[in-house]
Amino acid sequence: MSVKERDPLTGHQTTGHEWNGITELNTRVPRSVWFFIIVTHIFALIAWILLPTWPLVTTYTKGLLDRDQRDQVEAKVVAANVARADWADRITATPVSEILEQPELLARSNGTAHQIFGDNCAGCHGQDAGGGPGFPSLTDDAWLWGGDPETIMETLRVGINATHPDTRYAQMLAFGRDGLLEREDIRIVVDYVQSLSGAEISPDRAAAGEEIYVNNCSGCHGATALGDTEQGAPNLTDAFWIYGGDDKAMFDTIWDGRQGWMPAWEGRLTETERKILTVYLTDLAQEATP
Repeated sequence: MSVKERDPLTGHQTTGHEWNGITELNTRVPRSVWFFIIVTHIFALIAWILLPTWPLVTTYTKGLLDRDQRDQVEAKVVAANVARADWADRITATPVSEILEQPELLARSNGTAHQIFGDNCAGCHGQDAGGGPGFPSLTDDAWLWGGDPETIMETLRVGINATHPDTRYAQMLAFGRDGLLEREDIRIVVDYVQSLSGAEISPDRAAAGEEIYVNNCSGCHGATALGDTEQGAPNLTDAFWIYGGDDKAMFDTIWDGRQGWMPAWEGRLTETERKILTVYLTDLAQEATP
């Protein structure tokens, strides 16, 4: 077949290639394609000349416009810090209790806190700070280490079971996995703990559960099971459960133990930002309290 043969329908020359009766045409590249190729190459050439483009050994070509996006971002950050310096300095110098009583300053603080919380805390505690399985709610009054502003500030600073030298440490033993309690003993103490918040069990089972509790659990959770904020041990008599208060969840907790973790935010967030978060969380807890 000659390469110069023409297709009878279109009049275009063929390439001489044929697949299953389909002949390949030797058509020209559309002018619009050439146009865009030329325009993009011209644009690229202009960009190479005007904008930062080529990496060098220790630097890069600056371009005739001498524009640097990093410098632009840094300038915007400086401008933003200057714009908020007046109220940020007031937050730094004002106790949390007083900030909560000043609507204008509280609104400024919470407006920024929402972004800080969303960027750093919402991944675990949820956008509404309501928590979830394994992560405590921050809108109630069931605080493991205490919910007063000073304690919240310190928890944010050092974290829990984190790498900070002053971090808070807390761990619940794996009573079943490590052979400290038998399965039936764990089931009995689960029933007993549930009875502390209203569940009904027989007097004999309650007595047996109380004995197991006193011998194994009271050292952390207290003789009355009200918890201990010095150790981060939760109250077992209320309706707030981090990992769940049903039979299976409680059995798993006692069998395998628990060790929560929260990063230390000192070094990641400034003291003012941690204070803004503290104000935000304190305000959320007050709004949620009936």
